[in-house]
Amino acid sequence: MTVKRYPVAPGVRLNVRSGPGTQYGIVKVLPEGVSVPVNCQAPGTWVTGTYGTTNIWDNIGNGEYVSDAYVKTGSDGYVTVRCA
Repeated sequence: MTVKRYPVAPGVRLNVRSGPGTQYGIVKVLPEGVSVPVNCQAPGTWVTGTYGTTNIWDNIGNGEYVSDAYVKTGSDGYVTVRCA
């Protein structure tokens, strides 16, 4: 299965967290202008960002999550499988 990449909102340096929520620690910060792979998605804390308010978090790597509110997936809902 190929993993689709989606652009992060323009001008945003996005915090990558260790789990699906703002209570998880920041593991790194993405630079502006990147696209991220969305491996799976999980419900977490609600975040308001460039693309609205959502509780969906995108898994972009092992132990790496970003809020879907800053990722342009073209949908307000889930665009891939739920994380196990």
